[in-house]
Amino acid sequence: MSHIFGDLAAMEARYCSWGDTVHYNDPIRMFEECQDAFLFDSHGNRYLDFQMAYSAVNFGYRNGFFLDAILDQLDRLPQIASEYVTREKILLCARICRSVEERWGIPGRVHFNVGGSQAIEDSLKLIAANCGRRKVFAFEGSYHGRTLGASSISSSFRYRSRYGDFGDRACFIPFPYCFRCPYGKDIQDCDLYCANQFARLFESEFQGLKDMRDGRTEFVAFYAEAIQGTGGYVIPPKGYFPKLKRILDEHGILFVLDDIQMGFFRTGTLWSIEHFGIEPDVLIFGKSLTNGLNPLSGIWAREKLISPDRFPPGSTHSSFASNPIGVRLGLATFDWIDKQDYARTVPDLGTYLLKGLRNLQQVHSEFGHVDALGLAARVEICHRDGFTPNRELTERIKAKAMDHSVETDEGPLRLVLDIGGYFKNVLTLAPPLDIDVATINRFLKILDAATITAKKEYS
Repeated sequence: MSHIFGDLAAMEARYCSWGDTVHYNDPIRMFEECQDAFLFDSHGNRYLDFQMAYSAVNFGYRNGFFLDAILDQLDRLPQIASEYVTREKILLCARICRSVEERWGIPGRVHFNVGGSQAIEDSLKLIAANCGRRKVFAFEGSYHGRTLGASSISSSFRYRSRYGDFGDRACFIPFPYCFRCPYGKDIQDCDLYCANQFARLFESEFQGLKDMRDGRTEFVAFYAEAIQGTGGYVIPPKGYFPKLKRILDEHGILFVLDDIQMGFFRTGTLWSIEHFGIEPDVLIFGKSLTNGLNPLSGIWAREKLISPDRFPPGSTHSSFASNPIGVRLGLATFDWIDKQDYARTVPDLGTYLLKGLRNLQQVHSEFGHVDALGLAARVEICHRDGFTPNRELTERIKAKAMDHSVETDEGPLRLVLDIGGYFKNVLTLAPPLDIDVATINRFLKILDAATITAKKEYS
């Protein structure tokens, strides 16, 4: 089989665009099959996946419940122009809206698109239609996508650098990244200094954000991930978002939650912001809405923002938005969640995983910071001082985990990891939500072995 892979790799190098993220990996990675928490390559190697397609496959690969939903829809109405409505679209909109009403008592409506970036674009249109202006805040470390509009509110300059000037680029505000506090404060006694610094921006006209005569602000919305995804699964302190929301409400600024990565119980709640006691004005979702089986995303917004008079027909459109298979899978996701007890099991498994990571931290001083909220976990890889970022060692750990099998009670296994963070030195861990303790133990064994090998080569 190796010669077949070699032929395909040569064809890929010749005929495929390198503009996506495939060539972040050298050599490129190719898999043949998947099941539950595992990927399989053409050489017979098995990989335990702790990335799960960037948290798009929360409920496991080839989950029969979702495959049955696809087959059911294929038999009845597999495709139709998006100007027509299907029963499944209506029911899914109702499920999402009711999930918000049950939590926060807020009426709203849902609008679908095909990918996370496109949903971000739709939300930017919605904000402009309501506010007459498009300037927004976003966090340092934010990632909201790579279309032009989404790139303008993603903090990494490398996503924008080749595409000219971004006149409407977001104003980036420091995230409460307590392990690396941008202000050099200690969470124990800082009184949420970062939030106070944000409030200071509105104290006088000379910060350039507010007209003191009529109270209008130049910026009309704040885009936020409750837990930063590509930014490294940074988890804020509990009191931060309530304080931020009070500031936003005082100045009439909308709070837009990007829950594309962290929604659908990744953190132990359906919507990640539930942990922090505030409610969004706009909520953006995708990825695990269809368990990664169909590109479907969308936005929920308060009725006053998305009512037909504010967001009329044709405000935005995609040929494949609310496609029948996608919305049927979305219904399957809510049906699947209803059959589980994720509000209990995900926090319990996350606690177990975090304990295991902290045990490894006692062995490896290079594990400078570990944390988790539900099954969104992070391991920040540092030099031996436990603080200075070590990108090279992080990449070596990822490579060793993928390239070398470790003997476990389930036979030889490899490990799929993802790297994020401000300095690309964070292992961002997103296992399937139905993982068990035995599989977590296997993961910890492989991670330990990969770290030992990587450290020996690095030193």
